[in-house]
Amino acid sequence: MKRFFKPVEKEGSFKKPALSAPSSSAPADGGSAGAAGEGEAGGKPEKKEPLKFLTWNANSLLLRVKNNWPEFSKFVQFLDPDAICIQEVRMPAAGSKGAPKNPGELKDDTSSSRGEKQVLMRALSSPPFKTYQVWWSLSDSKYGGTALFVKKQFQPKKVSFSLNRTASKHEPDGRVIIAEFESYFLLNTYVPNNGWKDDENSFQRRRKWDQRMLDFVLQLEKPLIWCGDLNVSHEDIDVSHPDFFSNAKLNGYTPPDARDCGQPGFTLAERDRFSKILSQGKLIDAYRFLHKEKDMERGFSWSGNPIGKFLRK
Repeated sequence: MKRFFKPVEKEGSFKKPALSAPSSSAPADGGSAGAAGEGEAGGKPEKKEPLKFLTWNANSLLLRVKNNWPEFSKFVQFLDPDAICIQEVRMPAAGSKGAPKNPGELKDDTSSSRGEKQVLMRALSSPPFKTYQVWWSLSDSKYGGTALFVKKQFQPKKVSFSLNRTASKHEPDGRVIIAEFESYFLLNTYVPNNGWKDDENSFQRRRKWDQRMLDFVLQLEKPLIWCGDLNVSHEDIDVSHPDFFSNAKLNGYTPPDARDCGQPGFTLAERDRFSKILSQGKLIDAYRFLHKEKDMERGFSWSGNPIGKFLRK
């Protein structure tokens, strides 16, 4: 039986601000105001590389296009991000059955895949998304996958798809896209879930990923902006019921190492490895830097796996 928690309400209700319509002075296509070479409206200097970022685990981008696209389009138009990081695209990579796959292209060799691609590309060719260039890193099947949208006015120096920054090689399940700009790297990741048992598709896979992630941040010669579904709640403040999550079990199973016990994403082993990545990589949790106190009514999550609810990922 699935068991979820409703956040404890504080005194007074928190109302999310309504999305206001963009200013009438903004171009209809979402581009920058002003002529090339001039500053933006209001005297602000023109941006040379992305400075505003949006990240979203879509849990099937095609499903969102079919069910939630007007709301998401309105949000993107309101926020006007320079770059959008998407996780769990869940669109298969190009390539026929039994043939090598191209994880950088959407599958379109069957009538169903062509139809799905057309639906998705039609949505992305409309405002405000037509002002973005898109890179894909896709799984062989409708699983995982990431996408990166960057406004066409900003051209990355290089885009790669694996933690070793080899441009042509993609991570399994399309878990990584890295865009290099002049002053920083932008990393979009769909991090493997830790799971509940110590096997090659669970704890071991996550341990190997975390080690590779640590190696990656230690080798960077520029600052890093890391977005995505990181599949970890780092501190007690990031979950609704830390004691419950720390002692959670699935079907009574207890891992050999006590540090692996608990809700995936909130085990001591995962949290300690994440702390090491942050500290040695000189990284800051941007959300917690701005929000020091527990803020459950502002938190976000999806209550899926399978007994509890993270406040935030």
